[in-house]
Amino acid sequence: MLRSFTPKTRSSALLQFARAYSSAKEFDTVVIGGGPGGYVAAIKAAQLGQKVACVEKRETLGGTCLNVGCIPSKAMLHNSHLYHEAKHGFAKRGIDVGEVKLNLDQLLADKDKAVTGLTR
Repeated sequence: MLRSFTPKTRSSALLQFARAYSSAKEFDTVVIGGGPGGYVAAIKAAQLGQKVACVEKRETLGGTCLNVGCIPSKAMLHNSHLYHEAKHGFAKRGIDVGEVKLNLDQLLADKDKAVTGLTR
């Protein structure tokens, strides 16, 4: 059986449906996205006395740059520069370190540590 909704009953039915599947909490401000703009906006709204929710799809705040973009890339780039310097530049400066090998597992762990240190 089809039921027709007038605009008033339709919004009432949608509201009841939404309330059935949401938490009972109410917020003054809801910020969508915990990136560099989102979490700063959420903090500022809270400082101004508002009850704030910040919605983020990842487990940590910081957005793409912090979690999977800029920061992890820069950590890997820094480590690759150190490797290159140890492999090719130390001997020119009179520093003998023997054979330099790359440990990719440790390199990735260091990158993860850099990200985790900034997101916890």
